Amino acid sequence: MTRLTEYTRYADAQAYCSSEKLWELFDGDARKMNIAHECIDRHVDGEREAVVLVRANGQDESLTFRQISEGSARFANFLKDEGIRPGDRVAVMLEPSLAFYVAIFGAIKMGAIAVPLFTLFGPDGIRLRVQDCKPRMMVTNEEKAGVVPASEDLKLVVANEAFLAGLQKYPSTFEVDTKADDLAIFQYTSGTTRELPDAVKHTHRAIVTLMLAALYGTGVRPGDRFMCPSSPAWGHGLWHGTLAPLAMGVTVGAYAGKFSGERLLQALEAHRFNNLSAAATHYRMMRNSGAAQKHRYGLDKLSFTGEPIDSETAGFIEATFGHKACSMYGTTEIGVCLVSYPGAPDFPVKSGSLGKPVPGLRVEVQDANGAPCAPGVTGELKLWRRGEWVATKDLGRIDADGYFWHGGRADDVIISAGWTIGAVEVEDAILKHPDVKEAAAIGVPDALRGLVVKAFVVSDRPGGDQFAQEIQDAVRSRLSQHEYPRQVAFVAELPKTPAGKIHRKKLREQEAAALAVAA
Repeated sequence: MTRLTEYTRYADAQAYCSSEKLWELFDGDARKMNIAHECIDRHVDGEREAVVLVRANGQDESLTFRQISEGSARFANFLKDEGIRPGDRVAVMLEPSLAFYVAIFGAIKMGAIAVPLFTLFGPDGIRLRVQDCKPRMMVTNEEKAGVVPASEDLKLVVANEAFLAGLQKYPSTFEVDTKADDLAIFQYTSGTTRELPDAVKHTHRAIVTLMLAALYGTGVRPGDRFMCPSSPAWGHGLWHGTLAPLAMGVTVGAYAGKFSGERLLQALEAHRFNNLSAAATHYRMMRNSGAAQKHRYGLDKLSFTGEPIDSETAGFIEATFGHKACSMYGTTEIGVCLVSYPGAPDFPVKSGSLGKPVPGLRVEVQDANGAPCAPGVTGELKLWRRGEWVATKDLGRIDADGYFWHGGRADDVIISAGWTIGAVEVEDAILKHPDVKEAAAIGVPDALRGLVVKAFVVSDRPGGDQFAQEIQDAVRSRLSQHEYPRQVAFVAELPKTPAGKIHRKKLREQEAAALAVAA
């Protein structure tokens, strides 16, 4: 019986991929399944390498499937001892580390719901998410423990060396007993037009559908050494960078600490990774480091997501690594739907395009009336799901060869360096400054990050560098390090819609016009 992992050609993906063939890749079935078993426990074989921790300080570490399996079993037994029940939420706010994988897979193993949280969240970012998902336990480090909101209903666990040592008293095995349709993970998107992004709720069976993105979006196959530097707090880093490859028994690389393009280049050589999936900004930072020629690489598959890659960086990738970077497009809510089939010898990659639909999916560019757009005409990207067309909130077009092309955002979400940032959330943080009367946030072009946040501020206080710094610091401390406005403009008033709402589209148009004049 030929498994889907044995096919690499685009034509074979269209001919053989099916729901039944995806299920053949797992031990579980439509009745019983557990993500921790599929990703970790079934691959325990001697000292087989599961995760390579690439650290910013150069002190890399290798974790085996056995280490994570036994550690997560002990953590699962610890959770039961602490009164955590199946269905309870367990939040994990840690950098990639043994403690992170032990906590995430241990929670999933015992039937709790794992909630990964970004380590750069400030007090407001943490509070909003804790209030929303109501975790029974928060696992974090000593530094972040002080900003976790105190609550009688929330047990705080500091995952230091002493805690990990204390887990040794618990059994190193745990019998999983979860249904395929039980909830396993709550995943927050990295931003939205609302104050707080919705938590996307994933069941254990989500790992099966995820393999479409793994097989055809990142091109993962057994035997790969796969590197994804994106944080596992977000969809790309967790689902595509961690769970999917581990489910195939593939060794994955994870990045911990402040990102450095040169450090990643060193790690690609040192750990012999052949498959890299990263945000566009990761590739730009590798290019800008000037260190690419210092190392030798064995990459044969490259993919990116989050935003388009500029032509200079695309050229750098091909010249440095010998292959084009393949786009992988989707959202946390709908999953990956357009890919460029990395590793498929019969799929010509068009630089700048989003590729074509994954096998079995229908994707269209539609006009305002819901009719398909002709090639070259921009409309809204939509995906057919459960008997209806679902909007992606992005614009796009197709070409004569059936390739899809991105046409920009259809709402006020800002994508900067691969992060999705909500304008309203940034504005809310700015408005907490006592001297700010009104605020608006939009994305403006940036050579490194694609877009950066620009804030427009109305205040009776005169503008200046000190005031701008206070606003930036306020957003950094309340939300996340990546969400602060890198540009701040002080204005007398903000454009408004007839309903009195801030007219961000007009601000974007004004910025575009100013840039055109400057050029």
